[in-house]
Amino acid sequence: MKIGFIGLGNMGAPMAANLARAGHAVTGFDMADVSVEGVKMAASAAEAAKGAEVVITMLPNGEILRKVAAEVIPAMQAGAVLLDCSTVDVQSARDVAAEAAAAGLHALDAPVSGGVGGAAAGTLTFMVGGGEEGFNIARELFDVMGQKAVHCGQSGNGQAAKICNNMILGVTMIATCEAFALADKLGLDRQAMFDVVSTSSGYSWSMNAYCPAPGIGPKSPADNDYKPGFAAELMLKDLRLSQMAAEAADADTPMGRAACELYAQFVEEEGGKGRDFSAMLPRFEKRGRG
Repeated sequence: MKIGFIGLGNMGAPMAANLARAGHAVTGFDMADVSVEGVKMAASAAEAAKGAEVVITMLPNGEILRKVAAEVIPAMQAGAVLLDCSTVDVQSARDVAAEAAAAGLHALDAPVSGGVGGAAAGTLTFMVGGGEEGFNIARELFDVMGQKAVHCGQSGNGQAAKICNNMILGVTMIATCEAFALADKLGLDRQAMFDVVSTSSGYSWSMNAYCPAPGIGPKSPADNDYKPGFAAELMLKDLRLSQMAAEAADADTPMGRAACELYAQFVEEEGGKGRDFSAMLPRFEKRGRG
């Protein structure tokens, strides 16, 4: 396929490189002066989009997505697919999809799970909102960039799935860290705690696959001084998106709101920026009841 790829940062660059390696003709654009193996660089987003069968975007937020969409949609040919892999607010995804549809394009919102490692390895999971026809056109690319793509329904539903998933993740990681800190103060050995919880009703991905306690369970960022696999500030971004969506939908999400407030405090006031989101454990270790 002829592909335009806009946003060649830590995630976009390896995704674009994997597409080029698979034999697709990829033209890229980024605001920074970057080069990606196998990717021909364009002078603008519109130039990268011109004549492409699929235009992929990987951008920081909804505001930037809207600006890029306004530039690339007029440059795209009817029947092409605008595939946004950014994590943005649901309303931005739906508004951009409506603009694309009005121009005769297929629009997909397809945020990813798997991080930079998954982008490099081609093992991302895509949560996809949008029409069936667009999904079928892009399926071949999902197979190159990832290991799984789930079609979640209408436009915006990919973003909805991502933020609901990550709201659960943020809440369960905080609960896991709180429990380890409590276990410490009660004199319960961390390995014993893990052995019980990981095979009992407290089982969760945060405990079993990404344990925040160093030296316990499978290897995780906790074993590397909490250097980020998933940075705390990115968790905060997703939790804020979940609360924006909850407010718009009139949904009561007290645990999601509490998790958002705790990560905001951690990132903005307590030096958590640049650390893994599981570094909540040393935060709780240092704190008392007050």
